[in-house]
Order: sequence, then C-alpha cells, then structure tokens
Amino acid sequence: MKAGPSIVLLYTTFPKISETFLQRDVAALQAKGLNLRIYSLWGGGGEFRGLQVRSFNKWRLLPLFLFEIPWQCVRRPRLIRDLFEGVFTRAAPSWLNFWENMLGAGFAGCFYRELQRDPPALVHGAWAGAPATAGWVWWRMFGWRYSSGAHAYDIYEHGGDWWLMEKLQHARFIHASTEAAKRELVERGVPAAKIQVIRRGLEAFPPLKPLRPVRSPLRLVCVARLVAKKGLDHQLRIYAALKQAGFAFEARIVGDGPLQDSLLALAAQLGVAEQVKFLGRLEQPQVWEQLAWADVLLHTGVIAPSGDRDGLPNVIPEAMSAGVLVVTSPVSATTEAVQQERTGLVCDVDLPLAWQVALQRFRDDDLLAERLRAGARRWVEENYDAHRNTDRLVACFEEAMKP
Repeated sequence: MKAGPSIVLLYTTFPKISETFLQRDVAALQAKGLNLRIYSLWGGGGEFRGLQVRSFNKWRLLPLFLFEIPWQCVRRPRLIRDLFEGVFTRAAPSWLNFWENMLGAGFAGCFYRELQRDPPALVHGAWAGAPATAGWVWWRMFGWRYSSGAHAYDIYEHGGDWWLMEKLQHARFIHASTEAAKRELVERGVPAAKIQVIRRGLEAFPPLKPLRPVRSPLRLVCVARLVAKKGLDHQLRIYAALKQAGFAFEARIVGDGPLQDSLLALAAQLGVAEQVKFLGRLEQPQVWEQLAWADVLLHTGVIAPSGDRDGLPNVIPEAMSAGVLVVTSPVSATTEAVQQERTGLVCDVDLPLAWQVALQRFRDDDLLAERLRAGARRWVEENYDAHRNTDRLVACFEEAMKP
C-alpha cells in the first residue's frame, strides 16, 4: 500500500468485469498516486490493479445485531437514538431504498473496528445511497471526514434517497456528474459551492472513424439497460414508424434487464423483430465493436413512473468520441452533451416523425453529419478527458482531507 493518508472508496458494487467506468475512475485515481482502500458493499471483491477490493460478507450482520448494536446503545446512545428515530418517524421512498440505507449502516457497524486501526483521512461514498450512509455513520461515531457522490438515481428515484439531505449536509464535498444534478440539489437547499460537477471520462480517445459514404440501410444502435427510464417502448414504436415509411435500417439494442420479455413481445407485435436485434449484455470491448458498426446511437430516455431518469449515460460521450452520430430525447442531462444542431440532434420520444426526419438527415446530409461529428468530438475532448477530470477530483479529495 502506498504511503500517505488513505482514502476509503465505498461502492455499492465494485464489479469484477473490466473496462467499466468504475474501474476507469479508480485506475485514474491510482495513477495520481493516491493511497486507496476499496470496499464493495454488495458483491464484487477480488483484486483490481494490485488493489484488494474488500467485499461485505452479510453473515457479519448477525453478530452486529446480537452484540454490537446493544453495545453501541450503551456507548453511543444519542447516535442509536437518532438512527431509530429517523427510521420510525419517516417513510422510506421505497423498500429498496430502505434496505440500501440499512446495508450502509450495517456495513459501517461491521467494519469500523478494522478501520479504527488505520483511520482514513477521507471516506468517499461513490453514491449517496448505501456508501454515503456508511460514511455518515462513521462521521457520527468518530468524526471521520467523508464526501459523497450524488447522481441521478440518488436524486430522482421515488423522490430521492431516504437520508439524502442529512448525508449531503455534512459531506466535505459532493460529486455530481451533470449540471442538471447540481441544479436540482441547489433547489433542494444544498449550497452550490459544495457541489463539484466533475464528469467521468475516457483514458484515451479512439480514432474518429470515417463516415460511411453510403448509409442505407442506416445502422442504428442503442446501449441501455432494459428498464423503464430508457424509453425503449418508444424506441420500438419509432422503428415501427420507420418501417411503415419504407425507411431502410438495421437496429441493435445492447443490454439486458427486467423488461426484456415485454420488449421482445412488443417488437414482434409491431412487426420489427427482423429489423431490431436484441444482443443482450455485452462486455465493454464488444460495446465498442457495436459503436464501430453503427452510424447512429439512439437514446430515448424518459422519466420513469418512479421518477428515476438518466443523467448523462456514459455511452453517449463514448459514441460521440468514436464518430457515431447521436440523437437523443431532451430528458435530464443528455442535452448537456448532445446539443441541438451543434453536437447531435434532439427529438421528443412521442413524435416518431421527428426521429424519422432526424435520421433521414443523418443518412442523406454528409455536410451536416461531418459538422455534428466534429462538434461532438470537440465536446468530448473538452469535457470527457479522464485525466483532466480526475485531476479535479484529486484536488477535491486533497482539499477535503485538510484539517
């Protein structure tokens, strides 16, 4: 382990698969020489670039309930009182969020003795759910400094995380990845100066692929989990309208999720099962292969019934970096990157004709396509450079660790 003050990074899940944005973040922070300790609260574990990723064995909760909580009731009655008062005097927005927060509190109770032997200079919860709950509990117990991410799911799902404002109030800084998230938090009363908008990024930019000279049939790709906020039912109806209009296209949807069966049935019902291929979940290198194949990336994000919505999905700037044209719905933060007529096109998901017109322009207008591709690449280079963005995050960590 590297010398110097340590930063404990807490993730709900730090996966073992390669090339995800989580690994990119950690790799970039590691390259800056930070002394990192990584914990995965749900699954994950193993080793990443020589760093052990500690996972949470849930059997450790049994002695927590049998011995540790009764002991803490005696030793720290005010903390335990505040926790139980919060649990019983407010309704969690969902059972999932309730258990996410309980997971974070349980993790804090199970691991605090281990961390006491070498206290961290800073605890950073990558999300404002379970990871930030653990950081908040340790701050209450020992005064350890903590910071927190606050991203779209934390802010919007069922109105936001259960303990969101308490956790953000005492965080040394808050990491948001979009301006939309910052605006929402400021409206809820978080001081703007505490929120740092630092986007994720690419360690290296791929070569800008050439524009296909003949783009018919037009190659369309979507990379998304098969969940409500991705608006894939709208996307299938757009494909059906294209087919009805005689527009030649091939579409591929990359991702899996709970809506897979219903979406497959809808594709068959709309008569587009032959044109639209569901490829399932792919590893990142295979996703890049799909971007190399595609002419256009479609993003049909909506606000889900739960209130959840996207921030800026990583695949959008990834596609923009590679020279894939992008058309998106105007939901949440996607238009921070996909700016109408500058870096891409923006259409309402309830207007299939607008998508047809946009795709026709991408197919037929080489000058437009090249102008948007160049503008998209500039935006990515200016805003999605992992090295530059990590420098800013490191500066936030260093400032947060100061006495």
